[in-house]
Formats: sequence, structure tokens, C-alpha cells
Amino acid sequence: MEDGVVSEGRYVVIEGTDGTGKSTQVERLAQRLEGLGHEVVQFHEPDGTEISAEIRTIIKNGDLARTAFTNLLLFSAARRENWLQTGLPTLERGGWVVSARDYTSTLAYQGYGEGLDLRVISRITALSTDERYMSPDKMIILDLDDEVERKRRIESRGELENPDTFESKDAEFQLRVQEAYRDIARKRGLAVVSASRTAELVEADIWRIVNS
Repeated sequence: MEDGVVSEGRYVVIEGTDGTGKSTQVERLAQRLEGLGHEVVQFHEPDGTEISAEIRTIIKNGDLARTAFTNLLLFSAARRENWLQTGLPTLERGGWVVSARDYTSTLAYQGYGEGLDLRVISRITALSTDERYMSPDKMIILDLDDEVERKRRIESRGELENPDTFESKDAEFQLRVQEAYRDIARKRGLAVVSASRTAELVEADIWRIVNS
């Protein structure tokens, strides 16, 4: 295989704050893997199945007030359906699952951002999924500094005319989330890739990490 990429199925997660280009990199990685003949399923949590898409509609509705714990339960329900219906069966067939976000986002947003106990998040997620979900083969954190992130959002989302529940939170919340990803990366020893560069350079770094 190209660059020694393994032949059996793998679960790869690309994480980071809003605006870091996760979806773009998931698509690029999936295309490279498909070019090598692999079956690849792309996840963009919390989307993935019909029911999880409906749950996402609730999650993204900034007009619906709710607690951090309710957000955790909503994400966990969507996550369970995605994983058991699509993710796990793909891996069992020897395919690849490439995901934009996993429960690390819930740790960052509901834990560090909204103050929910990190142990509760991990426990509920473990009950909702399984050990395979909790242990991806590779996780990559895309990182942007505050100013670059702000400009990316303004450019891509038109001044955030329709912000969702989390995008509409204040700058202090956004900073907590950004620092959360950096803290999680340090504690877990995760690969961190600067997303302030071109998509091509970011893609090259991700490909190298996946093959390492």
C-alpha cells in the first residue's frame, strides 16, 4: 500500500474547534483511502443516520434552552445510532471510518465549555457506544489561533448570520473550548496539526500521521 498504509480497517478521528477545516480534511483523507481501494465511511458527528440527523436539528437550534447534561444525552443518542448502525459494522467488514469529531467535542464543549463533569461525559459515552468507539486508531487535533479562526468563520459563514447553540456563545466560552482541545491533546499525547496553513499542507500532515 502507498506509504505503507495498513490494509485492515481503521477508525480515524479529526477534531478541533469550529472553522478548523475538519470536514474538508475528512473528505480528503477518505478520497485518498478510496483511491487505494478501501471501503470508507465518513462521519460528521452528530450526523450519520436518519434519527441522528433529526437529533442534530434539535442540537443546532439555538432557540431551545437546555442544560449541558441534556446536550450530552442528545449527542450520546446520536452517537450511539451512528456507531452501531454504520461505524462498527464498517470496521468489522475491514473498512475505514473517518470522522469529523467524536466525544472529544463533548468533553471540550460540554465539559470545559459548559462545566459538565468530564468523568460523567466519559461514562455516559462509554455506556452509549463501546470500547472500539472510545479508542480510535488515530486522532488528530486541528488547531488555529484565535484571530485566524475568527477570520475563517467570518469568511465562510457570512458574519455568522445564523449561529447555532455553541457558535453564538461568547468569546470567553470559545476560548475555553479552544484551550480544552490543547489540554486534551497534551494529556493524551495526541497529534496536533496547525490548520492556519493551506488545506494541501494540512492534508499532507494528516496522511503522514495516519501512516505512522
